[in-house]
Amino acid sequence: MLGEQRPSLERWTLFVLRHRRAVAAAWGVAVALGVAAAIAVPRHLVNSFDVSGTDSARATAALARGFGDRPDGTFTVVFRVHNPFDQRLQRELRNRLERGARTLPGGRLETFRAGSGVIYGDLGTALTLQQAKPLTEPLRRWLQAAGAPAAVVTGEPAIQHDLDPVLASDLRSGELVAVPLAALVLAFVLGISIALLLPFVFAACSVAATLALLYVAARLTAISPYAVNLVELIGLGLAVDYSLLAVRRYRDELALAETREAAVVRTMATAGRTIVFSGVAVAIGLALLLAVPVPFIRTLGLAGLLVPLVAVAAALTLQPVLLGMCGPRAVAAVRVPFRIAAPWARLARGVMRHRWPVLLVTSAALLAAALPLRSLVLTPGSLASLPRGTEATRGLGELRSAFGPGAVTPTQIVVDGGATGAARAAPIHAALDRLVRGLADDPEVYVVAVGPAAPYVSADGRYARVFVVGRHAFGAGASRRLVAHIRSVTIPAARFPVGARVAVGGAAAQGVDFIARVYGFFPWLVLLSLVTTYLVLVRAFRSLVLPLKAILLNGLTVAASYGLLVAVFSPAPVEAWIPVFLFATLFGLSMDYEVFLVSRMREAWDRGADNVEAVACGLERTGGLITASALVMAVSFGGFAIGSIPGLRQLGTGLVIAVLLDATVVRLLLVPALMAILGRWNWWLPGWDAPPERDIPSGASELC
Repeated sequence: MLGEQRPSLERWTLFVLRHRRAVAAAWGVAVALGVAAAIAVPRHLVNSFDVSGTDSARATAALARGFGDRPDGTFTVVFRVHNPFDQRLQRELRNRLERGARTLPGGRLETFRAGSGVIYGDLGTALTLQQAKPLTEPLRRWLQAAGAPAAVVTGEPAIQHDLDPVLASDLRSGELVAVPLAALVLAFVLGISIALLLPFVFAACSVAATLALLYVAARLTAISPYAVNLVELIGLGLAVDYSLLAVRRYRDELALAETREAAVVRTMATAGRTIVFSGVAVAIGLALLLAVPVPFIRTLGLAGLLVPLVAVAAALTLQPVLLGMCGPRAVAAVRVPFRIAAPWARLARGVMRHRWPVLLVTSAALLAAALPLRSLVLTPGSLASLPRGTEATRGLGELRSAFGPGAVTPTQIVVDGGATGAARAAPIHAALDRLVRGLADDPEVYVVAVGPAAPYVSADGRYARVFVVGRHAFGAGASRRLVAHIRSVTIPAARFPVGARVAVGGAAAQGVDFIARVYGFFPWLVLLSLVTTYLVLVRAFRSLVLPLKAILLNGLTVAASYGLLVAVFSPAPVEAWIPVFLFATLFGLSMDYEVFLVSRMREAWDRGADNVEAVACGLERTGGLITASALVMAVSFGGFAIGSIPGLRQLGTGLVIAVLLDATVVRLLLVPALMAILGRWNWWLPGWDAPPERDIPSGASELC
């Protein structure tokens, strides 16, 4: 199979080089579209944690049918006042909010309340979150023009609107750190030459093309605002990684080939093949997220999937053109001072001589790093995870101070009587009384709001709802336990009549359903990743044992990364989507490094080297490349870790930890130790494709 791919890549490269102007023009258009997309796409992005088919989703649908209520399209306007119970002031502000609501499509004043130093109102709309988000700024301008006191606009659309500039600022800060550090790493690996610019040209083009595709996707479905940061920083890491591999190989081929074109063709037949395999490996890991039945995870998976696919497309088209533009003088390197050449082969032989101590010590260290995983606490999100300093967050803070943390995101119990007027009938009315009494006895419940008319009963009398204000914010464990208790104990004890359907909605209930759905599927995601990884690596390595070893070590790396992530952020909980996305990304990247390393070992083994020399040869040829690639990846992912969004900080920290562990402790120590212990069993493949028993030729140690 591998031998069949090389001629295809050579023919393809020759085709690209013959049409280099058209290829360059096409990528120029892609960059222009990407720049336009980078400007336009943020306003189309929203975070949605809806989980279709769950109890909270049914509650949301019932609220929309019965009350015309879309919680994700509702604005909350907060006024800070000296005397919130001044009747004249209340009438003035109510009138102001009613007129402001009319500036919104289908807008209406739903709630009007006064509390400790605060008056606020909810402006409901029939808009989706994507539709309501762009109206935030026009509503703010209208309210400010309407006079004092100053209005603070919050609510889900305003939160999403205010998130965009924060993410953009974090991205700029991340790039200001990642790009210079990546350039420094490349300078130590490649030396200083014109070729040092190629990885960044490659990265700019591939990231721009990915953003153009992301813009198209955002017009068709809800995409998280985090997607832009994922595309740009992960895209930078992968693009520089792949370009580094190609430039190093091209420099070697130029010294051997008769023409520049021949060197490009040979580079693409070798390094190009590795890049394709690597990109597909990363894409497989992220593509599995598309199978998770949660839209938020799927959209992040889609954004992540586009990055390696576009990087591979750029490697097969743009990369040959860029390399062909550089002759021997362009890639000739001026070495930077203090460049250190690591004795990779000597390291491998030393590890293999002391295989058992190395295996036991490193395994124990990774298992110890994984121990904090026992105290992992997941959260669907919280008010603390919102960007600080924005108007929307400030408004939520004022509401929280005035009414308590649970009042900001109350739980709603929705009753569908099944027929017009059923919610006003005696059976449901009696069940609601029992429900309210049960809620009042719960120490976690702060306020219960219910009534015989609007906004508690729909105009047609089919639906009724109860507002439940807890004592904790929606992401807290106590709030999630309250939702579980309401569903499993309080509602059954209320004995609603046959035919009535009761659903629990609101932010806390949505968070419970989000975690349950994600982690109900997570074992299947793990199984799919393991099976896919194993089958791909069996074919790549022509061994049944090496893929099992790779899966075992990948699992150990992931567990250690999770544990260190928990330790770093303790006592704060970890956002529920982080471990899932981290797992999928790490399995793809780990397979990437595994292919780099073990493929070279396999080549040496097939040429007649014994097990020790094959392992030493593989590490000699790839140790520096893997280390440099890991450093580039780490500095790129570090762009997340220095941001102001807690979820992205956790993701970036986890990725940095995992990449560095995988490229050092695992690839440089554990892999050689395990392969020394397994010996000839490393290469075992019964039946098809298995190489026959070989007589090791003299001089095998020189085959590297």
